[in-house]
Amino acid sequence: MLAAAGIVVLGVTAQWLAWRLHLPAILLLLVTGIIAGPLTGLLDPDRVFGPFLHPAIALSVAIILFEGGLSLNLRELPVIGRDLYSLVTIGTAATWVLITVAAHSILGLQFQIATLLGAILVVTGPTVIGPLLRHIRPIEHVASLLRWEGIVIDPIGAVLAVLVFEVIQARYFGDALAAIGLSLFRTISIGAIIGMACAWGLSLMMKRYWIPDFLQSPVTLMTALGAFVFSNFFQSESGLLTVTVMGVSLANQRDVPIRQIKEFKENLRVLLISSIFIVLAAQISMEDMKRLGWEHLVFIVVLIVLVRPIAVYLSTIRSGMRWNERAYLALLAPRGIVAAAVSTIFASRLSAGGFPEAEIIAPIAFFVIIATVGFYSMLAHPLALMLKVAKADQQGVLIVGAHDWARAIAKAIRQQGILVKIIDSNWKEVTKARQAGISAHLGNILSEDIKDEMDLEGIGRIMALTSNDKVNSLAVLNFMELFGKTEVYQLDLQGDEKTYHEPISENLRGRILFKEGMSHTAISIRFAQGASIKITRLTPQFTYADYLALHGEAAVALFLINDAGKLTVFTHDNKPSPRPGHVLISLTEPLSREKEIPKGEQAEIDGQAPQPAPPRRGSAQASGAK
Repeated sequence: MLAAAGIVVLGVTAQWLAWRLHLPAILLLLVTGIIAGPLTGLLDPDRVFGPFLHPAIALSVAIILFEGGLSLNLRELPVIGRDLYSLVTIGTAATWVLITVAAHSILGLQFQIATLLGAILVVTGPTVIGPLLRHIRPIEHVASLLRWEGIVIDPIGAVLAVLVFEVIQARYFGDALAAIGLSLFRTISIGAIIGMACAWGLSLMMKRYWIPDFLQSPVTLMTALGAFVFSNFFQSESGLLTVTVMGVSLANQRDVPIRQIKEFKENLRVLLISSIFIVLAAQISMEDMKRLGWEHLVFIVVLIVLVRPIAVYLSTIRSGMRWNERAYLALLAPRGIVAAAVSTIFASRLSAGGFPEAEIIAPIAFFVIIATVGFYSMLAHPLALMLKVAKADQQGVLIVGAHDWARAIAKAIRQQGILVKIIDSNWKEVTKARQAGISAHLGNILSEDIKDEMDLEGIGRIMALTSNDKVNSLAVLNFMELFGKTEVYQLDLQGDEKTYHEPISENLRGRILFKEGMSHTAISIRFAQGASIKITRLTPQFTYADYLALHGEAAVALFLINDAGKLTVFTHDNKPSPRPGHVLISLTEPLSREKEIPKGEQAEIDGQAPQPAPPRRGSAQASGAK
């Protein structure tokens, strides 16, 4: 019991530390598993789980692939379809052949065993690619291509391993061809039919309200696991294709919403990935680690330096992709959980069938997983920045609402060199934003397709500033998956909402902007009375205390930009401390004639280029905006 609970504790703790330290989570998971397993001996998965270990891993992989299928959007295929097809056909074939040659020549494996190892290691996998993409956030074309490849290639690799296994077991060439043809036909047909049938049946039952809301996620999980096992019963390793097809089909139907199913599966995926990688790393024995020689290191280097770049080059010769995008694809191919699970299954089958050399397949696969995950986890982000397929700091702001003071806020933020985009369904307001030089998109923030329609590269947070509290809450909910709970913001509730209605639940809204009472109505009234957005650079001569003394309690601090250019948002639960050198963006009332404008204060944003205020006799000279 202690070991089983310890797996979850270690896995989730590693995930949290990775988030705090801004490191790839999988790297910490593997290191934690190795420390808990072979180095200290505190965790022995075989002893903890016994005969249930491999079935548990297989079912977990099925859930992860199903969740990955739910994230695939068929509308992306017209853009990436040609490149994806080349990667999973030409790229897979090239990878298989090159790994087979490398395993045979460098590791000295029998040709049959080397061929099976090559088939197993063609996969990448969503367990690794997904977390890396969330950490890196590369440009949309590269992200979509890597996400699709990582999910689609897993069932392809498993099927390829099955076909190679059938050939190895066949005694004659004719028997081998017949076995390949039959296995391929059964795998594709069973996977497609069962996967689409289960997705159609689920959507039909939910559409007719035969499944209550609180049971939709459990029933979906039950169906996915049942479909996986049912498919494998008729054809070995066809279950991975089945759950992938089921996930893609369910995600792209339009009859019923599946948001809560996606959220449930995402939470479950995080828990499963945390536990599985701890278990896999802990499963490696000291004897296996001692068997790692220089030839295995050379083999891994060849996989990273030669095999993947050659496969991507051959796949994208006639592609319209830019050279930096192709280079990044060539430099990112970590192996994941599917390689570990499939290698363990076929190694045991071949060993029992008279191929003792097959016992080495699983240890090699584990070493490849650890090495590639470690290598790509450390270098994926720096390489993305170097090749300019990702931005260094995703701190751009998406503002929902293009009315007058939302435009003023956007302009003030943009003047500090921070990316800002506005979205609104009102054409007149969008036109005014564009005329003010602000990037604005005409569309509905609640549309299912809005994330695909908008270019969100460089955007890391959303602020809902509309006059409708419920639209604001729905908008941040729609983007919570993309930006996370910490970077979705909305205005405080209107006065009548607080007085006459139950407030919106905290888990159904974002972080509340600015200070108490700053609703859309309150800010609009202030603007109508002459308030404006002001940019102030604090100095040792003009501190935040001086600013408060000048503007009084009526001033509302909105944003703070530190010396490094990082934007921090003032919210009910976060009140940053402005210091000299910081830039403060605030909502202020007009100054009275008796108050002079101290040096260092910035001019108001009013849609015109700010001009320096004329000097007054006996007072400090006002300075214009930077």
